[in-house]
Amino acid sequence: MYNLPQKLLAEFIGTFTLIFIGAGSICTDKYLGAASSQGGIGLLGIAVAHGLAIAIMVTALGHVSGGHFNPAITLGFWVTKRLGTVKSILYWVSQLLGAAAAAYLLTFVVPESTWRSAGLGTPDLAPDLVRWHGMLLECLLTFLLVFVVFATAVDAKGAFNKIAGFAIGLTITMDILLGGPLTGAAMNPARAFGPALIARHWTNHGVYWVGPLLGGILAAVIYDRAFLRDQPPTA
Repeated sequence: MYNLPQKLLAEFIGTFTLIFIGAGSICTDKYLGAASSQGGIGLLGIAVAHGLAIAIMVTALGHVSGGHFNPAITLGFWVTKRLGTVKSILYWVSQLLGAAAAAYLLTFVVPESTWRSAGLGTPDLAPDLVRWHGMLLECLLTFLLVFVVFATAVDAKGAFNKIAGFAIGLTITMDILLGGPLTGAAMNPARAFGPALIARHWTNHGVYWVGPLLGGILAAVIYDRAFLRDQPPTA
């Protein structure tokens, strides 16, 4: 059984990895696009980078903290009474700190002209997408993510419980392939917060809190009430 400081450290490291690799892949795409006529790693490369980061970290640290790395997932655990209030708040703090630390470190390892032109990977809306459409899309994408988290990592009867990390990672990859060009497909307030804080890019930032948090609540409550009635919370 792991103690609370160990769990918080796991949440910090997992979220750090997601932002460092995920936002970093966007910076890499921008760098390669400027340096080569063949372009960067593209949407698929960015989606795979995010998906692999989460798949590996959930697999590596899920047994320690539950592998949330996302305030929307933590909120889903809280509303279904699978995580206490104080622990949920501390998870959020660890996640946001991990995101900020990763974004800050990126400014040292990526050329300044590159990370500034890439907005340090901060998600934003497509020019012709209004905010409520962005919130709706982020809500739906996060719904799918949190639903898969509950189905694979929470439900003891889930067929893929032992490889939940890769199911979750593939969901993120899938979501980014659809939503990346439209909203950046953050699905995670920490994913938006870290780069926004360091790059000072707050445009449409509320979209990446309202949408994912609402989607996380809906997915968690629906899965909990529909499929987990025989598995009451133990937290």
